[in-house]
Amino acid sequence: MSQQRAKPVSPLRVLREAVGRVIFVKLKDGSEYVGKLVATDPTMNLVLDECVELKPGTMERKVKYGRVLIRGSHVVYVSVDFEIVTGGSLPVG
Repeated sequence: MSQQRAKPVSPLRVLREAVGRVIFVKLKDGSEYVGKLVATDPTMNLVLDECVELKPGTMERKVKYGRVLIRGSHVVYVSVDFEIVTGGSLPVG
């Protein structure tokens, strides 16, 4: 019986494929953002529309910004499955 290994997928490719979807972003300073991914580039800079800053560790809205640019060097991780987990809704409150 032969085992098939999953082919590695580039994180940048995953981000490019997530354009138009709602994503979750955690930054090095601990801040958390949710918004619709409008654009990304090879340095993982992110442009989010309808961006909301969350209170860390919660899904409560802290500040609503609209369109923002997040510098890729500040990103700890990105969740492109945010729509699936929350049913696609942006945090309110």
